[in-house]
Amino acid sequence: MENNIFELQYALDTFYFLVCGALVMWMAAGFAMLEAGLVRSKNTAEILTKNVALFAVACTMYLICGYQIMYGGGYFLSGISGGETLVADALASSVESGFGGDSVYSKASDFFFQVVFVATAMSIVSGAVAERMKLWAFIFFAVVMTGVIYPLEGSWTWGGASVFGLYSLGDLGFSDFAGSGIVHMAGAAAALAGVILLGARKGKYAKDGSVNAIPGANLPMATLGMFILWMGWFGFNGGSVLKLGDIASANSVAMVFLNTNAAAAGGVIGAMIVARLMFGKTDLTMILNGALAGLVAITAEPSTPTAFQAMMIGAVGGVIVVFAILAFDKIKIDDPVGAISVHGVVGIWGLLVVPLTNDGASFVGQIVGGLTIFVWVFGASFITWFIIKSVMGIRVSEEEEYDGVDQSECGMEAYPEFTNK
Repeated sequence: MENNIFELQYALDTFYFLVCGALVMWMAAGFAMLEAGLVRSKNTAEILTKNVALFAVACTMYLICGYQIMYGGGYFLSGISGGETLVADALASSVESGFGGDSVYSKASDFFFQVVFVATAMSIVSGAVAERMKLWAFIFFAVVMTGVIYPLEGSWTWGGASVFGLYSLGDLGFSDFAGSGIVHMAGAAAALAGVILLGARKGKYAKDGSVNAIPGANLPMATLGMFILWMGWFGFNGGSVLKLGDIASANSVAMVFLNTNAAAAGGVIGAMIVARLMFGKTDLTMILNGALAGLVAITAEPSTPTAFQAMMIGAVGGVIVVFAILAFDKIKIDDPVGAISVHGVVGIWGLLVVPLTNDGASFVGQIVGGLTIFVWVFGASFITWFIIKSVMGIRVSEEEEYDGVDQSECGMEAYPEFTNK
């Protein structure tokens, strides 16, 4: 009887993990559509190519070495499968802890769920460096980011390893449920390093200090991308509960879904109100980023707040992102899609608010954890970008930027029938 109960729980937890992983993979489509909608039409094919390529690179590098670095459980060299041996191992540990205790699922499903998170972190980078970066420079950076930089900081957080043998973030009270800092702020830190070395798009900032708006080509596509991300986020946060096969876990999953949705709605409303008050107009791009900001804000802890608290956490994130986008423009950090503001600045807010609802987290732990992630990812990324820049360059020529990188980098255009000959 115990074996039958265990096998059912194992099947439910594994299936739930896989479905949530598939939802997170669907977020790759969301990032692709969002970014394609927010860049100019002459750069659309290249940004789509980057999103496809980075996903493939992330999956491959995490398979080869990333998972081993992060959790000490490599697939590429060890040949681990998701077969009966793992069931027996899981059963033994489950009997010791009692059913409904530890999560029980296939290790293969764990790898799949983790690898789509790696791709999400790298997707954040692609939008921030859009319209002026060489495609292969980006791909080479993706190899290092997904194979080494992200897995190492992941080993200090979710992997439980000490930071270069010096201190343990877990002992300090650091908590990041689904990755406001570990995934989103890390991606933003890597993007910021690249943008600093890359420079702004031509014509973005005038000599008198004014900012010239460069509108995206397809706001319906960007809006579709936002809704895909909103939907995928249920897998991102919900899957991080790690199991479903008992009453407590099922209730936790339901609360995470509820809070994730409430925070996104709060982010939309917060950004919408601030944009109206500041600009006199209801700016759609700010609303889109407000929704994503609400989602990023709640990702660090979606299980312990009440629904109203989650909504307010998201609303504050929506307010923050508007001011962050404006602030980066003032210091001439050109981010075409607002990724650094959404995932970086609001990611910090998500980390800092965790101790308000989670007694197991401390403000000291959150601050130290956030600084550790940022310093490592930004520093390692800056060095990597600098090496790539020195070897092959990272920016297309001024002529190629003017004509659009679709032709120079991909040899095709996304909308050839609209090109003036």
